[in-house]
Parts: sequence; structure tokens; C-alpha cells
Amino acid sequence: MSIASKYGYTPDSEAIARQLEQIAGSLEQIANEALYKKCFGLMDQTTLANEDTPASVKRLVDKVNAFAKDYPSWPLPASICVYPNFASVVAEGRDSKELHVTTVAGCFPTSQSFLEVKLREIELAVRGGADEIDIVLALNSFLNGDYKTAGEEILASRQCIDKVAAELGRPVCLKVILETGLLVTPELIADASFLAMENGADFIKTSTGKVKVNATPLAAYIMCECIKKYYEATGKKVGFKAAGGIASALDAVCYYTIGKTLLGEEWMNKDLYRFGVSSLANKLLSAVEQKTVAYF
Repeated sequence: MSIASKYGYTPDSEAIARQLEQIAGSLEQIANEALYKKCFGLMDQTTLANEDTPASVKRLVDKVNAFAKDYPSWPLPASICVYPNFASVVAEGRDSKELHVTTVAGCFPTSQSFLEVKLREIELAVRGGADEIDIVLALNSFLNGDYKTAGEEILASRQCIDKVAAELGRPVCLKVILETGLLVTPELIADASFLAMENGADFIKTSTGKVKVNATPLAAYIMCECIKKYYEATGKKVGFKAAGGIASALDAVCYYTIGKTLLGEEWMNKDLYRFGVSSLANKLLSAVEQKTVAYF
């Protein structure tokens, strides 16, 4: 029995395709300055490059700090997302704690290592100042049909985060990346979504941005349907994060509309809905300013 069936959920690919077609046809009518700015405020402004250095990450933090003065009518991004060894650079450099420190951890992007190594990296990231930890579902277990081990790794990560967060006296959010581009059926995306939520995920996230296929509207739709079913069954609100391949302002509007359509306006805030992006900020700025903006 699939995990999704416990919640009475089976992805209906034909119905989803029809809904996505309707959404795609409405984007230009929906898009406006207010919505572009709202999407901006849902971003985890991200740098996960091989050539990242403390100096380059500090430059990004400085740009985000300056943004409030240069564009006072815009919100700040929700967070800056970096590799775990740069958590302290963001934590120490940000002007406001409203700007969260997000780090990938747990041997991102493959999750191919020993659980003990993953947990140690998570612990160090939280101690370094991370407010949010993004881990990757252990596909080595999940795709082998061993959902039990994959779930246990998520739960161990949750427990590790909670233990250190309690010691430090602050909450820390756990996002679980499903890597949906490697989950070849809608049913696997649904099972991965429920598995992550059952084992303590505060958010489920589409992708690392490091594989051939990253976020897709289909994956987002299925994941949001699963979030809704899980909420109906448990009363727990789990967030959604789309990451990888969100290349245009209209892409952001598409994912926003999927979330609002399925989950409602109450989900459309930075506590429950995010975009993981590196280049989207400039696209949203350019769409509103009606000229090419290369701020970030």
C-alpha cells in the first residue's frame, strides 16, 4: 500500500493537466506589480556555487541589506540560502533577523553519505546561525523501496535540529527536498511528500537545482495537493518550496497561483510558501521597473 493511499490520495494526471493548462492561460492576466512584489518577499535568495567564498557571500548579504534603502516599497527576501559553512557569514552580516539564514545540509545535494555525517553537518549549521535547514530525501533508500529507512533519516534530522535549537533557545525550520525530477511517477512524488511530512518536515521542497529536471508545475501541484490532504487529516500546516528552474517572473506567478488555488490565501506567506532562487530577484525587479535590472 502506498503512503498516499492512507490519506485517500491518488494523483489524477489528466485532471491536473487540465488545471495547469487553465493556470498557464491566466498568468498574464493575474500578474501585476503587487503580486510580483509579494513573490519577491517569498524568495530564499540563494547562492550555492562551487566558487562561493566568505567574501562573495558577504557581498550578497550586503546587497540584501542595502535593498531596503534602494527599493523601500519592496519587501526583503524571506531568507538568504547558502552552504552550511557560510551560515555564520549571513547570520553576522544581516541587518535584520527578519531575514532568515537558510542553509542546505545533510550532505546536499545527493544525501549520499553516512547518517552520522549528515547529522553532524546539520548540527554545525544550526550552531552557526541557521534558522532554516534544507535537507535532501535519502533517495538511495527511497528509490530502493526502503521507505522506512528514508523516513527514519528525516526524523533523525528533525530530532537533531530540535535538540540543538532547544539548547540555543530559538526555533529552526526543517525543509525536505524531494528531488522530484528523479521521482519518475506522480505516485512517487506523492509518497515522498507524505513520508517527509509524517517525519517532521515543516516544508516540502521540489528540488536541489542540481539535477537535469528541477521544479515543474506538475510536481508542485501534486505536492500542494498532498499538503492539503495532510492538513485535512492532521491539522498541521506544512509549507511548500519550489526551487530550481524558476527562470522568469511569470514562472513565479505560476507557482504562486498553484499554491493559492489549492491551499488558499492563508498559505501564501513566507511562513508557508517559498521560492528557492538565484536569478529570480532581478527578473521580478525588471518586470515591475519595465527595464532590465541587474541588482543582484
